Amino acid sequence: MANLKAKSKTPPFLATTFAMAAKTASAHFEPFQFDCRKPGARDIVIQITHCGICHSDIHQVRDEWGGASFPMVPGHELVGVVTHVGKSVKRFRVGDHAGVGCLVDSCRKCAACKSGEEQFCEKGAAFTYNGTLMDRKTPTYGGYASQIVVDQNFALKIHKSLPLDRVAPLLCAGITTYSPLMRHRVKKGQKVGVVGLGGLGHMGVKIAKAMGAQVTVFSTNPSKEADSKKLGAKHFVVTSDATAFEKISAAMEQSFDLILDTVSASHDLNAYLGMLKNDGTLVVVGAPPAPAAVHHFSLIGGRKRLTGSLIGGIRETQQMLDFCAKKKILSEIELIGVEQIDQAYERTLKGDVKYRFVIDLSSLPHPSAAPRVS
Repeated sequence: MANLKAKSKTPPFLATTFAMAAKTASAHFEPFQFDCRKPGARDIVIQITHCGICHSDIHQVRDEWGGASFPMVPGHELVGVVTHVGKSVKRFRVGDHAGVGCLVDSCRKCAACKSGEEQFCEKGAAFTYNGTLMDRKTPTYGGYASQIVVDQNFALKIHKSLPLDRVAPLLCAGITTYSPLMRHRVKKGQKVGVVGLGGLGHMGVKIAKAMGAQVTVFSTNPSKEADSKKLGAKHFVVTSDATAFEKISAAMEQSFDLILDTVSASHDLNAYLGMLKNDGTLVVVGAPPAPAAVHHFSLIGGRKRLTGSLIGGIRETQQMLDFCAKKKILSEIELIGVEQIDQAYERTLKGDVKYRFVIDLSSLPHPSAAPRVS
């Protein structure tokens, strides 16, 4: 009855959506307007309040990975308030806090989808922006916008006690680091290394620490040592010091159970493989532009494992949000307005952010100012 009462107060859906978009790969962001699809029985509408800026947004907007479609509205770390629920929606009510990560749909029938790994959908998942829905025709626009329509099964529930701005980056940076740490069963007393202390790395430190691991941060920037300790790291290694790895070896510290590599710049993986204990694992989640050279003996000696990880499926992403709520884990952010997106992109490329930019979208016009959908 309570849910029916909430639905009865739902205002008419207004399709007009206000956003910030890049019109070409070299363009600055500017206001953009488009019509969301009309919500169906299983859909919810989220009024977006905040959206994180992921480094992959920059790659895609600048067409560095190829296949960019313009105008592009990036953003796959979006959070907000539910303003509309379809008649068959069971998981959400109007007024709930909700979010959307990297996915908005998948085929739901293949082996990957049935096992909760929608990100590996055999028919190709529908990504939140710079893609299409599963009809392969309808373009997807992301979180630098006033609202989004999404199937309830691809929306994430967010605890109302948590600040939405600091939750937003969990929907990519959080799940990207949580998934490999959980999948490789990191537990209390293990030694975990985190390579890089940026948007991904700082979440890796927090989550590994919450799982009970002893965390060491590897960074080229010595000024980040104090921050790494505040975030939960026990040790800090300055890798720009040519003797850093020799010193670790001399101190017999090369016995990591797992090292999480979050760096997107080219670097030597063999050095980190050498820090692993027998049967240890190096997981890469960063994506450098050039292939890495890995010496076979770096793997053969000690039966080391080198593996990669993407994000996580919807079920695992919800588990991550619940874990972070329980452990009181939030992202460290710098809040910006929509007029600062271009500047934030440049600062992100320079590593000048602690540790994730999040856009406050309150200055965008609300859909209530737009004509009604018939």
